[in-house]
Order: sequence, then C-alpha cells, then structure tokens
Amino acid sequence: MQRVDKFLWFARFFKSRTLAATMVSGGRVRINGERCEKPSAIVKLGDVLTFPAGPHVRVIKVLAGGERRGPAPEARLLYEDLTPPREALPPEEEAPAPREKGARRPTKKERRDMSTFTRGERDD
Repeated sequence: MQRVDKFLWFARFFKSRTLAATMVSGGRVRINGERCEKPSAIVKLGDVLTFPAGPHVRVIKVLAGGERRGPAPEARLLYEDLTPPREALPPEEEAPAPREKGARRPTKKERRDMSTFTRGERDD
C-alpha cells in the first residue's frame, strides 16, 4: 500500500512528486474507475489507475509498491500497462506536408515585397 502521488512518481509517470500530486488534486487520476482528488489516497496491489499522460490516456495496473525512485527498467516492474494500442493515423496526418524542391524561408527583401504587394503601397 502506497500513496498514489508517490506511486506515480516512483513509476516515473511524472517528473516530480509535486506534479503527480497536482494531477491527483485536480481530479485527473482515477483509481478503479473512481475519481481521486487526494494525493494521500492509498493504492493497493491490483488497483487500476487511469490518468492523462501528454495527449494520451494511460491505464495501468499496480503490481508492486516502490521502495525508491529507481531507473526506468526497475520502475516498469511496478505496473502492467493496460493502455489500448493507439490507432494508426491516416497517411496524410503522419507525415509533414510536402515542400516544393528549393522551397525556403523568404529573404528580408522578399518579405518587404510581399508586404508591399498585400498592402498595395510602396515605401520608396
């Protein structure tokens, strides 16, 4: 049994324990489907935690309590990742937009010319 903020920090989901506690206090972490708002809430072996991590939602099952914040391979032994696999993005969303050969940022003179063209005036 361990505090939820401490577990999330030990398992290396958050960079600091304060950040983990802030996420829990904001009600963004669920323990077994129940919204948790107290960083002091206790997680037990077998509990399922659901929380946002970047643009995705993580779902993990607690396998062990941590003794310390160790290296990443040690942290991975504390939980089982139940997060469903991400759906593949359509090809047009995966790659950046194609650029024409020789395309580059405009020079200062080209920017002035574009500005003159769009405003319809000249600064001669």
